[in-house]
Amino acid sequence: MQPQRLSRRSGEAMATAEGYLRRLTRRLTEDPEQLDVDELSNEAANTGAQKAIDCQRGQEVTMIGTLRSVECNGKSCAGGVKAELFDGTDSVMLVWLGQRRIPGIESGRTLKVHGRVGKLDNGSKAIYNPHYEIQK
Repeated sequence: MQPQRLSRRSGEAMATAEGYLRRLTRRLTEDPEQLDVDELSNEAANTGAQKAIDCQRGQEVTMIGTLRSVECNGKSCAGGVKAELFDGTDSVMLVWLGQRRIPGIESGRTLKVHGRVGKLDNGSKAIYNPHYEIQK
């Protein structure tokens, strides 16, 4: 009796299935936050957007990231709307002065923003009155 040989196609199918199972296992066992960070970082790289960690004060940038938080300072909203944008490398505060609320600007949304990087009083990076496009 001769040993049974696998056809080339069935061997490729097994390799594909093994690769799928390996990716699925990794996806199910990895830290979800790390997966989100990697996904955001890759999305920014694929669109040609700058990484927040590389941006310097005074630089005009285009960035893509997810809004982690959105806040308004009190009833009068004298400080405007502030939102924390995270792109997988670092956070940048987006500040819209004189606004009480901006439709579509909500936690969890993915935005593409364009503006000049500045600094807040606490030294963190900020973009004032950025142009934005809602991605998701």
